[in-house]
Amino acid sequence: MLFDTPVYFLFLILVVFLYWRLKWRRQNVFLLCASYFFYGWWDWRFLLLMIFSTIVDYLIAIRIAEQAPGTRRRTLLIISLCVNFGILGFFKYCNFFVDSFASMLHMAGVHSIPIVFLKIILPPGISFYTFQEVAYVVDVYKGELQPSRSFVDYGLFITLFPHLIAGPIQRPSHLLPQVQRPRSFQEKAFFDGCVLIISGLFRKTVIADGCANLSNAAFEGRLGANFWATLIGVYAFAWQIYGDFSGYSDIARGSAQLLGFHFMVNFRQPYFARNLQDFWRRWHISLSTWLRDYLYIPLGGNRKGLGRTYFNLMTTMLLGGLWHGANWTFVIWGGIHGVWLSIERFFSRSGEPLSWFSRILTLVVVGVSWIFFRANSLGAALDMLRSTANFHWEAQYGPELLFLVVLSGAMMLMDYRLEAYGEEYVFEKEQIAAPVCACAVMTVLMVAYAASETNAFIYFQF
Repeated sequence: MLFDTPVYFLFLILVVFLYWRLKWRRQNVFLLCASYFFYGWWDWRFLLLMIFSTIVDYLIAIRIAEQAPGTRRRTLLIISLCVNFGILGFFKYCNFFVDSFASMLHMAGVHSIPIVFLKIILPPGISFYTFQEVAYVVDVYKGELQPSRSFVDYGLFITLFPHLIAGPIQRPSHLLPQVQRPRSFQEKAFFDGCVLIISGLFRKTVIADGCANLSNAAFEGRLGANFWATLIGVYAFAWQIYGDFSGYSDIARGSAQLLGFHFMVNFRQPYFARNLQDFWRRWHISLSTWLRDYLYIPLGGNRKGLGRTYFNLMTTMLLGGLWHGANWTFVIWGGIHGVWLSIERFFSRSGEPLSWFSRILTLVVVGVSWIFFRANSLGAALDMLRSTANFHWEAQYGPELLFLVVLSGAMMLMDYRLEAYGEEYVFEKEQIAAPVCACAVMTVLMVAYAASETNAFIYFQF
């Protein structure tokens, strides 16, 4: 059930209509059932897998809270981590490691060993809800959160449908208390939710899908192989993935607000970042803060010397890259970010000021890394990088660059307004007429200029 399809909005309208006619406890039961229906829309077998991991973590968290500090609590935590990461690893990385092993054997000249395995299908959103489950159990283990004694409440925290497939990854301390207390209908929050949904649809169907046409043409070789084709493809993809995922996040946040919930902001104008560290404070905030709090800091963060800090940065970003997909291109994407974050930290430590020029360098580094993120294979990414030595110009590049500038310029103007006024959506702090007019304009543009081809949300594959 895709967010930019009529069936989703029919589902959402029906759920919202019935939801506000129920009392609090029945609201939670109803939303849990609706969320299970939403997830099972793709394949009910994946729903059983999610329910299984939910039950395991629900029971383990309660047992952890009941135990005195010691070995038994650690054992329960380890069991939970093994179950969660075991399921995630099997479904997400089985094919990757088998294929990599087969390639190594082939390179070593071993061709006679048959490698037979089932092609594993990735359950939707498994990376996102697994990270929420892990955060919940770890927070209970650390004593920062009391476990939910209601399976309905905990299950709804994990499966609430707006964030279920592609986040934002919800922190237990933020969302679980909202589930556990009654919610009241607020006209302002409801209106804000509608604005966020329209804004998200605009980012997705106009900006992201428009840029996708250019990006796909470049990465599929239809624009040629040279500097200009790579430039168009890279930055078309940069705005495609930003419009796509920030649009999804806006629709998710807006849908949640229609139900009386508040989700964290997942993007804060990342292409205005001063450096790469600032970029990661603004890009996919729910993931970057999760990696910081549950991986980087437990590894030691920056508390154990400069060398260990660089190691922790690289480990975090490499695993963050691998989280995005079972392909070496994602690992290299994470590695590029890890190396540049280490370089920035070195110069910052040495007292070298990071000038305004670092903004440009950040856009270049992010752009180069997007090549590996988008390319279908490592070889294709390297071929694209090599092609930048060829500066052959073709007449078609002019209109394509202009089209890219228009689309990215529209997003930049929206982001400039958000940055300057500290808003969560455009014209949030203005009188009601301003956001209504903005929504009307975005709706007209969606109808008139939305790309003719429907592109699935990029992060659905993760």
